[in-house]
Amino acid sequence: MSEKENFCAVIMAGGRGTRFWPLSREKRPKQFLPITSHRTMIEETVERLLPLVPYSSIYTISDGAQAKLIRRLLPRLPGKNVLVEPQGKNTAASLILATARVYLRNPRAVVAALCADHLISERDVFLRKLEASTEAAAMQEAIVTFGIPPTYPATGYGYIQISRHKVQNFRGESFYPVRRFKEKPGLEQAREFVADGRHFWNSGMFIWRADVFAQKLERFAPEFYPYWERILRAQKKKDDNAIRTIFKEIPAMSIDYALMEKVEGVLMNRGNFGWSDVGSWSSLAEIWTKDDTGNALYGDSLIIDSSGCLLYSPHKLTALIGLKDVIIVDTKDALLVCRKDQDQRVRHVIEALKKKKARKHL
Repeated sequence: MSEKENFCAVIMAGGRGTRFWPLSREKRPKQFLPITSHRTMIEETVERLLPLVPYSSIYTISDGAQAKLIRRLLPRLPGKNVLVEPQGKNTAASLILATARVYLRNPRAVVAALCADHLISERDVFLRKLEASTEAAAMQEAIVTFGIPPTYPATGYGYIQISRHKVQNFRGESFYPVRRFKEKPGLEQAREFVADGRHFWNSGMFIWRADVFAQKLERFAPEFYPYWERILRAQKKKDDNAIRTIFKEIPAMSIDYALMEKVEGVLMNRGNFGWSDVGSWSSLAEIWTKDDTGNALYGDSLIIDSSGCLLYSPHKLTALIGLKDVIIVDTKDALLVCRKDQDQRVRHVIEALKKKKARKHL
């Protein structure tokens, strides 16, 4: 088996990006937008991998409409590698489907499950750590993950608690045994996590050997293992109808809840490679270039006595006067104005639009 067939990347591209409304919409969510550079986030994700993984070993998993976008944005990706889930059932179902595809190619292939909409600013560091993680997953019957060193007591992330005993080393990188995955904490607990130095943000990136993934499912997520077996059989037969039936039945659950919070034998490498999940408009204020008063600006603007604002207005000149810590996003058919500390509530706009049946704005 060639080296190229021993390692595959699966890019989860099925997210909805509701917190980036009104720029992000159902038909073009965050991962298909050029919000961190001149290229879309999924293009950036694939480009980042290419020194280590060829196009032939990169898979995407999404719904059918998103798959059409992926084929248009990434024409060099083999069509058979653009995997389609019959319906959205969260990441457990999508990663079972994608890992089963890799398993049929080579059961001992290492799979890196990555997100299409994360920013990683230090590409060389990431690739070095990904290569070391691939070796760790290939040699150990373990799942490997990246833990992001916390920079503040975030309550919007899950955390990974590590042990500093029995640390393993691969390619000069340290891999810590994971004690447990923890759900999003309250503020006081988050402060404790940051202070003790043994907790890291859960990056949502996982590396596993395909056969080890199956073994872990069987032992620690037995309710999902029969679906793994059925999907594997259906893919062998290329039976799309059977896969559609399975997806109607499989529980809708994230891989974190389905497996990672229960599994034993997980190793963590420090993900200090300039990571951001770009989870909201305010997160772009740390990514975009800022002016002298801390305004992050996209488009022609005139700023007077304003600071700490984020402005997206590529279609017209926009003037800000006397504003502080405000987000303004102007698209062709909608305008968002909110305080920066309220940007997590953008999803409430989506809920309200659905109730009003205002489909043209979703």
